[in-house]
Amino acid sequence: MALDRGGLSLSVIESQIAVSERFEKRFGHWSDQLAELKAQEQVLELGGGEKRLAKQRSQGKMTARERVIALCDDGAPFLELGLWAAYGMYAEYGGAPGAGVIIGVGRIHGREVMVVSNDATVKAGAWFPMTCKKVLRAQEIAGENRLPLVYLVDSAGVFLPLQDEIFPDRDHFGRAFYNNARLSAAGIFQVAAIMGPCVAGGAYLPIMSDESHIVEGTGSIFLAGPHLVKAAIGESIDAEDLGGAIVQCDVSGVVDHRHPDDATCLAKIRSQFEQLAPTPPSLFRRRESMEPLRPTTELRGVLPIDRSRPYDTRELLARLLDGSDFDEFKETYGRTLICGTGWIDGWSVGIVANQRSIVEQRTGVKPKDRELQIGGVVYSEAADKGARFVQLCNQKGIPLLFLQDVTGFMVGSRAERGGIIKDGAKMVNAVANSVVPKITIFVGNSYGAGNYAMCGKAYGARFVYAWPSACIAVMGGAQASQTLLAIQLKNREIEPEERQRLLDEIQDRYDAAMDPRYAAARLWVDAIIDPAETRAVVSRSLAAAASNPVREEFKTGVLQT
Repeated sequence: MALDRGGLSLSVIESQIAVSERFEKRFGHWSDQLAELKAQEQVLELGGGEKRLAKQRSQGKMTARERVIALCDDGAPFLELGLWAAYGMYAEYGGAPGAGVIIGVGRIHGREVMVVSNDATVKAGAWFPMTCKKVLRAQEIAGENRLPLVYLVDSAGVFLPLQDEIFPDRDHFGRAFYNNARLSAAGIFQVAAIMGPCVAGGAYLPIMSDESHIVEGTGSIFLAGPHLVKAAIGESIDAEDLGGAIVQCDVSGVVDHRHPDDATCLAKIRSQFEQLAPTPPSLFRRRESMEPLRPTTELRGVLPIDRSRPYDTRELLARLLDGSDFDEFKETYGRTLICGTGWIDGWSVGIVANQRSIVEQRTGVKPKDRELQIGGVVYSEAADKGARFVQLCNQKGIPLLFLQDVTGFMVGSRAERGGIIKDGAKMVNAVANSVVPKITIFVGNSYGAGNYAMCGKAYGARFVYAWPSACIAVMGGAQASQTLLAIQLKNREIEPEERQRLLDEIQDRYDAAMDPRYAAARLWVDAIIDPAETRAVVSRSLAAAASNPVREEFKTGVLQT
């Protein structure tokens, strides 16, 4: 079927899935998974819990989330990132929900802005190793997309029991201040509000920002707190007299503005953003948005429960793309990889997606025998096609969206003699050197080098998301468990029952590490999202990317031919 729109004839993907018992079973399964995730996220959003939130309010302070809401435009969506950071980690210290900091892309007077807000209900806002990683990720996103940064500071500084994991290395605590300096030099506006303690090395973050604010009575900033001052030089002094708002604003001149309360401080920051020069026009094409022909909620019924089961990736695209329009590239070649262009919420996008099944009736062309063997595997033809399509999108200035459900590159003598390493290297080279914004979504499996070629975290995606069905690992659980067991039992003979028990233990540990929450806890992905919210999340991500008016020259390294 073709849709005529503005003189263009684009292919419309017609869904071939009917609502059936199998569809309803899949839909129910993923709905239950999403409900479980949502319930856990609601707990994470409470930070240190209701009692600590109430205590913070009793001190005349807003909570970290209340500050974000007051700062951003009324009703504007906040794209929170890293909510799952540190999930299941630091149990011996009582945990660190959200790593004790909120980050995300908000809007202030219609402008996309990166917000970083310390949560003082989690260990007084102290920096854990994952806190540092999360703040650095916020600065990375701000730098890539040229987003202004707002730091809402309320932190006791480094979490001392883990200081060796956060203080001295390249991407530890000091890197945040290094980034402060580099972002400022690049002309990316940074403003900080000192709304609670700001101690020791952490004092540099707000003062290395372009402009700083402080709240009277609650905000304080000093290189050494009262206890350390007493121990070091014998001086007895309280926090307010040492580095409170009046001292640091009126006497030392360290801070630029002081305010009577949180609300006044945030209102002032909002007024300053209204005065900023407008964002330059976007480099990327956008038109009026259209809904897909099939509702996005049906994505839950398309995805199989068993990650090894095939499904037609075009069924996902039919529920993601505006009008279900998809202009496919090399449709009948390299068919385990789907490439083509479409629109998401009006944004022009290039799609690179793994195909988990080959559906002959869509094209009438029978696929090659070897492509029928394993769906989701990248063959030489698919890698060659993917590399060329990535180059083409860079030539056209079209952002790329990668939908990962890949079990890796094809292996075996036939693949090796066909040059699979050479063709895979071409695709990896093109993806690594791509200069248009790249957004990656882990839809299902993400194994081995397939993760790299499909723009995993190491390959510079501007934003990385996962569906609840995602699974990220060097190889599948069954294969990995058997391999690990073989290594463990090398030169040993055991009873079959003991062998099975060991295999089950290994499988359970490996499966836990393949859960998307494990990946999100370590910031391998920025967020776990409901498939039905994918269009909105991708649109917000592209809006952030469009804030960068610079288009770099695209070029690749030496390619094997």
